[in-house]
This record gives sequence, structure tokens and C-alpha cells, in this order.
Amino acid sequence: MKDKAVFLDRDGTINREVNYLYRIEDFEFLPGAIEAIKTFHELGYRVIIVSNQAGVARGYYTENDIHILHNYINGLLEEKGTYIDAFYYCPHHPDGIVEKYNLRCNCRKPNIGMVKQALNDYNIDLEQSIFIGDKEIDIETGKNAGIGRCILVRSGHLINESDTEADIVYDNILDVVRALKKI
Repeated sequence: MKDKAVFLDRDGTINREVNYLYRIEDFEFLPGAIEAIKTFHELGYRVIIVSNQAGVARGYYTENDIHILHNYINGLLEEKGTYIDAFYYCPHHPDGIVEKYNLRCNCRKPNIGMVKQALNDYNIDLEQSIFIGDKEIDIETGKNAGIGRCILVRSGHLINESDTEADIVYDNILDVVRALKKI
């Protein structure tokens, strides 16, 4: 039997939007995010982060900085009895100044390389899964990957709700999980 998963964008979806976030002292969960992550697990979902991290290609921080932050995030979550199953990120950007990362890749959203990696690592049923993000690029990624439901949240960037491909729009991920509990 395949697992269902909730694919979450990171910045603006589970944590306060900070441009090029990499320092743990700048990290702050959005209200309700921890409860939502815990509830997703209770509802039988794997919780997977899918995040573009162009700051690596731009030379603002390193991949090691991302790993430190992700370990910190999971440490905070574990203190509250929950966790992120996996973190996937794309360090590339075609305008990057770090040569190793200056490229067009298949992992940068809206491409589906990070979702494909999750499929390689876990036995996921995409039709039963959900993609949640705060930008239209997140919705495009979910649609491109064939994920069952793609949900836009208002918790990060200013969005144009009249011109979204999202299946539905909620204020934040806690509202999403509350709606799922009612289904």
C-alpha cells in the first residue's frame, strides 16, 4: 500500500517569510504550523518539505547551512512530538554566482525533481497527496507532478487569488488540516 504525503513549501508556508533564510536565529514557525504538521501525521500523511534555496547559488549561504537549519527545525518539532519526514531543496539558480550551482536544473520549482526524489525515497501515491505553498510556483509544481490536490495559503507572499491554478485557497496550513479532519 502506498503512502499519502503532504508536500509543503518551507518559507511562508511553515515559517515566517525571511528572504534567504538560513540562520537559526531568524527562523520562526508561523502560528499553528507545528500543530498542523503533527495533525498531518495523525491523519496518515508523510510530511515532506520541498524548497527552492537559490541563496546557495547566489553565494549567500552554503548547503551545510541549510542542513543545520533543517536539523534545527526538526529538533524544535521533536520537542513538540512531531517531525518532518524529509527535506528536499534545490540549491541551483541560472543566475547564481557560485559556478557549481549556476545551472538550469530539473529540481528547481516548478520542475518536479524534488518530488521525483521523494518518490524514489518513499512509496507515495501522488493522487492521494497534497501540495501546499504560498506562491503560484508551488501550485505549478504540484500540478506538474500530478499531485491530487494543490492548495495555496495566504501566510507568505501576496497572492492573486483570482488568477490561481490552486484547487483551493486557505489562510494557513492549520486551516488546511482542520478542513481535512472534517472530510
